[in-house]
Amino acid sequence: MSLEQFKNRNIGTQNYVALDVGKPPKSGLCQFKQVVKRTFKGELFVGLWVTMKAMLKALFGGDMHTIQYPFEKLPISPRYRAIHDMLRLLESGNYRCIGCGLCEKICISNCISMDTRYDENQRKEVSEYTINFGRCIFCGYCAEVCPELAIVHGPRYENASEQRAGYSLFEDMLTPIDKLNLQQEYDGFGAVSPNADENIKKTPLAY
Repeated sequence: MSLEQFKNRNIGTQNYVALDVGKPPKSGLCQFKQVVKRTFKGELFVGLWVTMKAMLKALFGGDMHTIQYPFEKLPISPRYRAIHDMLRLLESGNYRCIGCGLCEKICISNCISMDTRYDENQRKEVSEYTINFGRCIFCGYCAEVCPELAIVHGPRYENASEQRAGYSLFEDMLTPIDKLNLQQEYDGFGAVSPNADENIKKTPLAY
């Protein structure tokens, strides 16, 4: 088809085909018959049979694709950035956090606040640590910058609360001391890669 045929605006030379749509119904009975004829076609029952077959296969064939939430939950990727976890040292049970404040400084949403003090062993410890999850955007910078892997992103993504004060509880993020034996080295977002030692390059010495 050439371009000149598209530029031709003389509609009288074009060939139109008239469709046979039938005569419109004139009585109420004819209108009812037309509705029934157009509604209950073979294609309708084919679609119903496909749906019924999938439902029977799921109920009695063990091919159920849905889960019963919250009793069943889908697996989450270890790289998923959910509610933060504060880890402890496995040997002593003390906080891994050394109070360097890097997570507070790098937080772009300004939702982390911390206070530190020295304990009886002159070890710097965190006296107050809060994260306002109402402001947190879960970017993961705090987990990446932490030198001790003290703060990581855990798999807990259900953080609904009735009060805003429930979004910044340090005790909810910290590993309980009675469950310290269940704590494992975290391999999620912000964790050290398995080949981290191989990627470290030796610093060239000037002498």
